[in-house]
Amino acid sequence: MWESVIGLEVHARLLTATKIFCACPTAFGAPPNSQVCPVCLGYPGALPVMNRKAVELAIRAALATGCTVHERSVFARKNYFYPDLPKGYQISQFDEPLATGGAIGEVRILRIHMEEDAGKLIHHGDVSHVDLNRAGTPLVEIVSEPDIRSAADADAYLTRLRQIVMYAGVCDGNMEEGSMRCDANVSVRRPGEPLGTRAEVKNLNSFRFLRTAIAHEIERQIAVLEGGGRVEQETRLFDPSSGETRVMRSKEEAHDYRYFPEPDLLPLEVERAWIDDVARALPEMPHVRAARYQAQGISAVDAEALVVTRELADYFEAVAEASGNLRAAANWVRNDVIRVLNDTGEYRISPANLGRLIRLIDDGTIGGKAAKEVFEEMAASGGGPDALVECLGLAQVSDRDTIRDAAARVIERHPSQVVDYRAGKQQIFGFLVGQLMKEMRGKADARVANEVLRELLGS
Repeated sequence: MWESVIGLEVHARLLTATKIFCACPTAFGAPPNSQVCPVCLGYPGALPVMNRKAVELAIRAALATGCTVHERSVFARKNYFYPDLPKGYQISQFDEPLATGGAIGEVRILRIHMEEDAGKLIHHGDVSHVDLNRAGTPLVEIVSEPDIRSAADADAYLTRLRQIVMYAGVCDGNMEEGSMRCDANVSVRRPGEPLGTRAEVKNLNSFRFLRTAIAHEIERQIAVLEGGGRVEQETRLFDPSSGETRVMRSKEEAHDYRYFPEPDLLPLEVERAWIDDVARALPEMPHVRAARYQAQGISAVDAEALVVTRELADYFEAVAEASGNLRAAANWVRNDVIRVLNDTGEYRISPANLGRLIRLIDDGTIGGKAAKEVFEEMAASGGGPDALVECLGLAQVSDRDTIRDAAARVIERHPSQVVDYRAGKQQIFGFLVGQLMKEMRGKADARVANEVLRELLGS
């Protein structure tokens, strides 16, 4: 029996208009090396100037994950040489990070620190080009404790973390564009034994890659140990084509980077009043929202689906307010709105209109089948429910005499089924109700239709 021990280091790109230490823009997709200046290119004598917005967003990330924000933190130089690191070092934080001690569910957060991003290598066969547009983009690195025990748990942790930073307006969460990247530290051990030697799998930029890489690394390490070998402490890369990890380099320790305080930046001092202001401006986080929905009677599965994004949760709450029916709003949003959203990428129906549609159902103006038809037309045309109900002739019929006449015709056309029902075959009643609704073109009030039909059948 083996136990896996996993910790994640997540890099989240902060939603600033400019870089962390200069005024260069951070827009994604610009022509290579078009968003650079002497500061982010590392020219001698060019001095960094701290971006206040980046600090604010980093504080938001820390508070949203339950961390303690320290009023004093220190930037350091992390020295290493790589083609996309123009200065030959990265400005990061080391022994005095911005924040420590938070948690997401059962996974504890060790630290959150600020740093600048490196550039990007673009490979063309045997030739590699360097794009430094990304160099100097502000990041927070969110480092978990080794509390994760499986690839599935790592996926769940990263999913919630991504939700949180998006809710907080810290990061757009776009993993394809590199806005979030994840390094996984993986080791295995026998239960109860000390921690095993870990390997770090770098730069995982999708949830599928994260799950596959961790699962492979666990299997690889177990195979090494059961074969009498020793797991090496090293940095590995994940190969999506093979689903395997491979060695990149031996794992560095802190002393390999020769950290020392950044001489061109003063210690970062954050006033407690500023931290308190940022805390007050934070929105309700997704896990808190989901718990509130469950307390109001919505299932756990539906509650989680409704808080996938802050935009969706806001939409749902607006529909619930407009309709006065929380559970019906949850059902329509969970099933129909999300389906349309997945198909079109748009909220095609305003919360007010969907709320009004739910009210038309609740007050008996239309039935469920007609409501589905109105919903589809609203999604296609953007029209309002009242006008569409009238235009499509879908208003529900509740007049007992009209329904009784239709029920009498149904009974006359199905004498053998009526005989079977009166002989005790209760399931026949559902068939007769269906025929009545068909006769009424789906417009009959279901409650009245059932009552009238039972009266005529003498039951």
